Amino acid sequence: MSKPIRETPILYGEDAKRFEERMKEKRHEDPEKRKRRLETYDILIKTLKT
Repeated sequence: MSKPIRETPILYGEDAKRFEERMKEKRHEDPEKRKRRLETYDILIKTLKT
């Protein structure tokens, strides 16, 4: 039998500030990596549907 999921801890102080700043940062993805990621995703979805 599986274990119950624990509550997500709440961040306070400097940890909370760092987390919030990191979430505000715009993440950039190389177009070539994005293309490969999406191709891999499409292959996986097609495989799972058959």
